[in-house]
Amino acid sequence: MDEELRSLAHRSAQEAAAAGESADHRALLATEDPEALARVLVEHARPLWARELAAFRLGCAGDRRAFETLVLLLNHRDPERCVSAAHALALLGDPRTARAAAALATNPLRTAYALHPVRLLTALRAPESAPALAATLSRLLGPDEPHWRVALACVEGLGALGDPDARPALEAALPHPRLGAAAGEALDRLREA
Repeated sequence: MDEELRSLAHRSAQEAAAAGESADHRALLATEDPEALARVLVEHARPLWARELAAFRLGCAGDRRAFETLVLLLNHRDPERCVSAAHALALLGDPRTARAAAALATNPLRTAYALHPVRLLTALRAPESAPALAATLSRLLGPDEPHWRVALACVEGLGALGDPDARPALEAALPHPRLGAAAGEALDRLREA
């Protein structure tokens, strides 16, 4: 069991136990049947922990039936669910993933939940990645911006991606007290590329 699945299994076991569903949790964790996992995604009255566990396991196995559930979880208010979803989406290999992550990262109404979509875009290194990160960063450069961690993830992601078209957004981030050092490092990486 990898570390991400272990973490999800522990967290979902606690949720299941609190609802008196420990036996269901053990069965869902133990099954090797992808059809049983896929049914969990569409059955009525399934708790969120069960849908998350099923989608995670399917996504890590490359089963695209998990895509929609994982994208919803990537945009969840609970950061731990976002981490699990991003991990599974990175392994899923679905060509829709980068577009979905870019839509979540650039949505100004969901900025508070954009950290994990931004990190996923960096990991995917898709054509949509750098433009989405630059657009998101440009929107988050105000002096009183409360989502500076998302902006920092954009800066770090743009540095890792090495896209020269990101230079204007990175230069605009240089004067920002919380972003300046990372923006300088990212610009140095662009010069070295």
